Amino acid sequence: MQLLGCDVAALNTVQFSNHTGYRQWTGSKVSSEEITELYRGLKQSYLDDFDMMLSGYVPGAPALEAVGRVAGELKERAETKPGSFFWVLDPVMGDNGNLYVTQDVVPVYRGLIERADLILPNQFEAELLSEVKIVDMSSLGRAIDVLHERYGVPHIVITSVSLSHPDHPDSSLSVVGSSMTSDRRSRAFKIVFPSIDCYFSGTGDMFAALMVVRMREAVCATPGLQEKTSWLSDDSVDALDLPLAKAAEKVLATMHEVLTKTAEGIEETVKKAREGVARETNGDGNKDEQKKTHLLKSKAAELKLVRHVDSLRSPTVEFRARKM
Repeated sequence: MQLLGCDVAALNTVQFSNHTGYRQWTGSKVSSEEITELYRGLKQSYLDDFDMMLSGYVPGAPALEAVGRVAGELKERAETKPGSFFWVLDPVMGDNGNLYVTQDVVPVYRGLIERADLILPNQFEAELLSEVKIVDMSSLGRAIDVLHERYGVPHIVITSVSLSHPDHPDSSLSVVGSSMTSDRRSRAFKIVFPSIDCYFSGTGDMFAALMVVRMREAVCATPGLQEKTSWLSDDSVDALDLPLAKAAEKVLATMHEVLTKTAEGIEETVKKAREGVARETNGDGNKDEQKKTHLLKSKAAELKLVRHVDSLRSPTVEFRARKM
């Protein structure tokens, strides 16, 4: 976000030594009281004049409620000036059918998403929020309809969708998005792109941060839209012409470039690392060797962001939005 020109006030919800993909870490979770106190400090110094907010991983219900209160206060302050504050909510709860937050976080998110302007759930999180089991593109469309109709969420992007469909090539993933109409109908699109055979941590955070910037950029390119509530386009705007679709195309272009470049160096790095570990452990394949190999592989898969600034700022858009 900073590389793309944003002034960012970061409020950490955890203080960890490293991301959890390493399977081991040290540190602590920030309490609801600490979140509230830090925001109070920003307010007392007149540093709370935010026009956008991105919220991501929050490990417990009380802390999530504190984040919701911050967003709620900022939204209430902006009510007299439509479009002056935009909340991007990434409801980080789990993936592949498994929660990695406590169960009581789920109902809190269901209570918060009606205040958000854009939500960024993955496929599993979209199921939890909509209470629709997603098994195909049709049920995915129903989940989006529920989120628009029941909760009034203006903009939705569902990330990392893995569903078979006649026009989806093998080894592909999709991002599916929608901006609702004035009567809460969906305007859905999808972007299909090739998957990369590698495990990365932090792709959700990267996607969310890029969406903040690119959504703002696309909205500013549409005269008058920045002064509309939740930056919602007129009903006459087609799904493929939505700022959300344009933003998602550019975000995926950057994601694909950075992940491809990161993956290119992993195989050789891991190969050398395994050889070194095998020498240290005499190649007996014990748990210690497996653990060291995993840790070295995790390090090799760290997203190469700063090394590829051009991909962040000026990616080549290859994958275009299509109608659902």
